[in-house]
Amino acid sequence: MSKKVLHFLSMIIVCGFFAGCAGPEQKFSRGLNNFVEFARMGELERSMEQAAIFDSPGHGGITDGFFHGVNRSFERTGAGLYEMVTFPIPNGAYGDYRPIFHPGDPVYPDSYKPDWIAEGMLSPDTALGFAGGDVAPYIPGSRFRIFDN
Repeated sequence: MSKKVLHFLSMIIVCGFFAGCAGPEQKFSRGLNNFVEFARMGELERSMEQAAIFDSPGHGGITDGFFHGVNRSFERTGAGLYEMVTFPIPNGAYGDYRPIFHPGDPVYPDSYKPDWIAEGMLSPDTALGFAGGDVAPYIPGSRFRIFDN
């Protein structure tokens, strides 16, 4: 085979891995969300909040929650790395792209549910000159929203 034909066939194979399938796309994006868990610190904040609420303060509930959150963050980061590396390959039977780590979506503390980012592309009322949403939802502890009712 000539180099041009081999190059063309390899490009077709690579494009087949990256285009058109909802399962691999969802697996890769879920893996990317889980991989950046230490930057987001959702598991850590949730575990500390749950420990502070349900465990007694005298028994080190917050420190237990901290270490539980760190462990869950490592688990979520590892599962995210696995899903990013193996996104074109189904997990089990044909077409099984379900999450390997549950819950599959990143968690947040119960006291905070993120909203849309406050920017012009996602806001339906930018023609009027104002928009709503979170100002900085990816910064831990940021709970400031524009037009919060």
